[in-house]
Amino acid sequence: MQVEKRVIELVEEKISDRPELFLVEVKLLPSNKLIIHVDGDEGISIQDCAAISRHVGFHLEEENTIEKAYNLEVSSPGVGEPLKLKRQYAKNIGRDLSVKITGGEIKEGELLSMDEHTITIAAKVKEKGKKAQLVETSLDFNNIIETKVLISFK
Repeated sequence: MQVEKRVIELVEEKISDRPELFLVEVKLLPSNKLIIHVDGDEGISIQDCAAISRHVGFHLEEENTIEKAYNLEVSSPGVGEPLKLKRQYAKNIGRDLSVKITGGEIKEGELLSMDEHTITIAAKVKEKGKKAQLVETSLDFNNIIETKVLISFK
């Protein structure tokens, strides 16, 4: 879609001098809600989101890119949002993940490391009658359907 392509250009332009920030996704919903998810290697501040929102909003208005009224929302991806970029995995090393792999199986465990092709998690494996053990498991990105960060309230 043309609007989304222009918004991507505007966000990339705004964060070009901030290598720690990165665009995760741009979605224009049928309800004319424009959602921009931006993140950072160390997170992203409200001030950064506001600056991106002002930059994008100003240019969309100037260029009359969206003809109808729309809502613009700039934020980091929500807690329940699946990871979309490999860069998001890197910032979540040490956190617990739920990884759905091809075939529908779900692996849960702490993200230990990652490289260009795989992630390695310490998955809890429980055998009948025995205490659960942590087993290092490597998962190929090509076999990952969806990954979410598990939030613990302990």
